[in-house]
Amino acid sequence: MHSFPSGLIRPVLTRPSPLVPRPCLKVPRADFYLIAKPRFRDDPLLLVCELAKKAFESGQPALILARSFDQAEQLDEKLWEFDEDAFIPHQIAGDDDDAITPVLIATPESPTADRALVINLRDECAPGLFERVLEVVPTDEDQRLGSRKRWTTYKAAGFEVAKHDM
Repeated sequence: MHSFPSGLIRPVLTRPSPLVPRPCLKVPRADFYLIAKPRFRDDPLLLVCELAKKAFESGQPALILARSFDQAEQLDEKLWEFDEDAFIPHQIAGDDDDAITPVLIATPESPTADRALVINLRDECAPGLFERVLEVVPTDEDQRLGSRKRWTTYKAAGFEVAKHDM
C-alpha cells in the first residue's frame, strides 16, 4: 500500500466484488495535455471543452477545477457554444443539482464532492479522491513550471503519469 503525504491526493479504493475478498487499490492516473495545436493555443479553454465532451460521451461524470470564478464563467459560456452539435450538461457548482450534473465546474471557493475524473486548471495538484486527473498545460513557460512541479508530485504519490501533445 502506498503512503501519501498528508493533505495530498489519495487513490480511490474500489468496492470489493464477490470474487475478490479484499478491496483492490486502483492506481490513479495523471494525464498532462500540452497545448501545441494553434486552435488550442489561441483558446486553451477549447481543449477543456473537448476533454469535458469526451468524458460526458463516455458516461463519466467530471469535475473541472477552475482557477477563478471568472474562468468558471468563461468555461460555462464556452461549453454552451464551442460545438453546435454537442450538448454537454454542466453548471458552476453551488446548488442542489451538483450531484446529478455530469460536468461540474468548481471555483476555488466552492466545496464539491469527489468525482472519479478531475480536469485541473489550477496551479496546485487536484485535491480529494479520484481515479484520474487531467492537467491542461498552457504554452506559457511560467505556467508550465507549475505543471512540472505537479507532475513530480503526482509521480511521487504513486500515480501513473503520461503526456499528450494537443
